[in-house]
Amino acid sequence: MKANWERIKLSEKAKDGGSEKSVLEGVPRGLPSMVKAIRIQDKARGVGFDWEHREQVWEKVQEELEELKHEVDSGSDKQAEELGDVLFSLVNYARFLNIDPDEALERTNRKFIQRFQYLERESRKDGRVLGEMTLAEMDAYWERSKTA
Repeated sequence: MKANWERIKLSEKAKDGGSEKSVLEGVPRGLPSMVKAIRIQDKARGVGFDWEHREQVWEKVQEELEELKHEVDSGSDKQAEELGDVLFSLVNYARFLNIDPDEALERTNRKFIQRFQYLERESRKDGRVLGEMTLAEMDAYWERSKTA
C-alpha cells in the first residue's frame, strides 16, 4: 500500500511538472538520524528501490562491516562515513526483520543500564571501587548481572 502511495505521488508530481523533485524531499531534515534512516528507506522502497530478500540485506551489512574494518585498519579519515553505512544497512536489515531499530536500541540501552547498575551496586557491597578494578573483575560482576 505504501509503495502504491509513493508511486501515485510521483505520478502526480510528474503530471504537474514536478518530476525533478526527489522522492526523499518529504523526509524532514530535523528528524533524529535513526528515524530519518527508516523514513528514507521507506520512501525508497515505495518506488521499488529495495532488496528482494533479507539475505541480500545481510550480505550488504557484512560488506559494510568489511569496509569499516578496512578503513579502521588503515587509519583512514573515512571511518565515520563507513560506520554510518554500517548503521544505515543495519536499520534496513531491521526493517526486513520487522523490528523497530529505535525500540531495539532503547531496550538494549535499558538492559545495559540495569546490568551496569548491578555491577556498581554489587561491587560496592563487596567494598570494591569501579575505577580501581580491572576489566576482568568488572566483567565477572557483569556476567553475574545477566542471571540476577
